[in-house]
Amino acid sequence: MHRKPGFLVGLIGSGISASRTPPMHEAAADAAGIRYLYKKIDLTELNLGVEALPELLTAARRMGFDGLNVTHPCKQAILPLLDELSPDAEALGAVNTVVVRNGRMTGHNTDWFGFAENFRRNMQGAPLGRVVQFGAGGAGAAVAFALMKLGVQELTIIDVDLAKAQSVVDGLSSRFVEGRLRVGQDVAAAVAAADGIVNATPIGMDKYPGTPLPLAMLCSGLWVAEIIYFPLETALLRAARALGCRTVDGGGMAIFQGTEAFRLFTGVSPDPDVFFATFASLGG
Repeated sequence: MHRKPGFLVGLIGSGISASRTPPMHEAAADAAGIRYLYKKIDLTELNLGVEALPELLTAARRMGFDGLNVTHPCKQAILPLLDELSPDAEALGAVNTVVVRNGRMTGHNTDWFGFAENFRRNMQGAPLGRVVQFGAGGAGAAVAFALMKLGVQELTIIDVDLAKAQSVVDGLSSRFVEGRLRVGQDVAAAVAAADGIVNATPIGMDKYPGTPLPLAMLCSGLWVAEIIYFPLETALLRAARALGCRTVDGGGMAIFQGTEAFRLFTGVSPDPDVFFATFASLGG
């Protein structure tokens, strides 16, 4: 296959100055011998909001961008502006990766793949009978989709906003066997019956300290998965590890959603180890 001489890619979002995505992509491209320039398009620095998206997409087309990653607050706002959606993006109602070919823009979602691949690599053999997911916000639908794809038999979604949790359940129920997804309200009962729990809330980040459930509910038989990677070890993971639970942090999700986006942009599967090394060198 004739390879393009180079790729121009961008990241659109608010407050992305510290994003590790551009250096991870560029390092992977260097390792693969691909010319690759990754630009940050920070709405905060440009003093713009999501209403500027149509203008930014037009500019990206005209300037010959090959792809765009999209993050908060644009993942849903971008949907009606694209020419096409992948089945995954359509199922999730959110886009984080846009491939530009011949002026046409196709939206994809690699967030769910990032979680699933990270889980597959680090939690082989973990029981998937009953799982409780905390959080039905921006990443919640992608994580729930990934858990169902991984083979979870019964997924209970808990969120302080019941309508959000119901929305995720309703959005995915038509794609999976009826009864496998449900909204939960009794946290203690759901966790007591679970094989594992997933934190898909921002609780545990440096700016949102705490845990999504009382730590007294944890027991050594549970596995615990995080999607947060600032910090890599949240209070929830620290407590779970102290009890002897199997755990997986959120760093791998960030990395594997990136490797899949890179593949979509270039047609080349990058070396995940280069992504991991770059992520770690930036303070992971």
